[in-house]
Order: sequence, then structure tokens, then C-alpha cells
Amino acid sequence: MVSCPTVGIIYPDHAAEDDYAFAADLLGVRIPVVHIYGTDLHAVPELLDLGSPGKLAAGAAKLTPEQPDAVVWACTSGSFVYGWEGARNQVDQLSAAIGGLPVSSTSFAFVEAVRALGARRVAVAASYPRDVSELFVDFLFCSGIDVISFTGAGIETAAQVGTLTSREVLDLAAANDHPDAQVLLVPDTAMHTLRFLRDIEAHIGKPVLTANQVTVWEGLRLAGYNLGRPELGTLFEEGVDHGAR
Repeated sequence: MVSCPTVGIIYPDHAAEDDYAFAADLLGVRIPVVHIYGTDLHAVPELLDLGSPGKLAAGAAKLTPEQPDAVVWACTSGSFVYGWEGARNQVDQLSAAIGGLPVSSTSFAFVEAVRALGARRVAVAASYPRDVSELFVDFLFCSGIDVISFTGAGIETAAQVGTLTSREVLDLAAANDHPDAQVLLVPDTAMHTLRFLRDIEAHIGKPVLTANQVTVWEGLRLAGYNLGRPELGTLFEEGVDHGAR
């Protein structure tokens, strides 16, 4: 019997964590979610605190009984805010805190997903204030990804993002795509996207990568699983390269 992969998720506060239960049911995997807490402001000092070693170690302790195969820190802004090297140190420290398991974060998941699609030029439709969005652009630049255009919608808290309707998310994506971008990135794990990701892709006519989508994909990749489920977007179609980092 093939074992069921388990991807552990450390998630900040509460907003769109039900996306993970939806993905787990579709994929036939276990995706246990544990929570850490801080203020949910999209502001640099608060995000640095949210992704601090102590908070993530506490999340690791909560996940340990689930015996995950891999762990992902499911917070885009709480990882890229540290910069490329700082985000790398963040996942290395988290791995050490959970017994050396493979660990990543949503920011690195975006980079790996863009590479898996064979893309280089992207547009970014971010919910964050502009200064925070610029830090994501800087992070992508460090990976060699060319950001053709980006927006910061100026939404101040994760709780507000979690209330966006499917129509509002689709409108945000459509209004901030760019014709020269091969892929559209929609960062923020507080945003619900998985139930209607295919609708967004159909509307703008290209692959779309969203935070909760790439987080699940990255966790499975690190655990050594390549599971196709096209309801979760182009990234989950057969033939996508899940090469090791």
C-alpha cells in the first residue's frame, strides 16, 4: 500500500486556511495546519515579528505529532520580507527545529513553481501595500525572475484579504495582468483562491500561481510526490517538472 503523504503547514492567524482542507480532499493527502499568531498587519515590522525564529519554532512543535514528510511556512510576506538570504536562513532554522525535515516557505514556493512552468517573465497582482509588494519583487529578482509589472492593492490586514469574494479576486487578477507576462502571480495565503483558480486562468488566458496553491505544490514536491489535479491550476497538470531545488 502506498503511504499517504503528509505536508505540514504553519499558517499565520486565520483567514483562508480552509483552502488546505479543500486541496487535501482533492489530492487524497494529509495537510495538517497549525497556527501561529501575531498582528495581521501588512507592515514590515509586524511581518518580521510574525516570521521570527521563536514563532516558527512554536509552530514546528505543534506539527511534530503529525509526523509530516515536509513542512511549509505558509506566509508569503512573512518570508520574503527577510530578503533572499534571510528567508533561506528562516527555512533552515525551521528545518532544524523540526528534526531536519525538508522545509520551505511560500516565497520559495513561488520561485520553484515559476521555474517548473518554464517561465521567466511574470506579473504580480498583490494585495499588500506598495512598499511590501516591492519587497516581493526584489525577492523574485534575486531568483532571476523578471517582473514585468506589479501592483500593491493596499489592503492593510490579512483579515481583510480573507473576506475577498471570488469575483473580487478575479477582478484583482485581471486588472493587474500584463500581456508580456508568461505567468501571473497572486501572493497572499490569506486569500481564498483554490476553489476558483481555473476560472481565473480561463479569464486571463494564462497560468496563474496563487499563494495557497504553490504552498501545497511545494510541500508535495519536497516530500517527493508529483500529484496531478488540474482543478488546482496549470501547476498541477501532468508534465509539470517537479525537479529538486
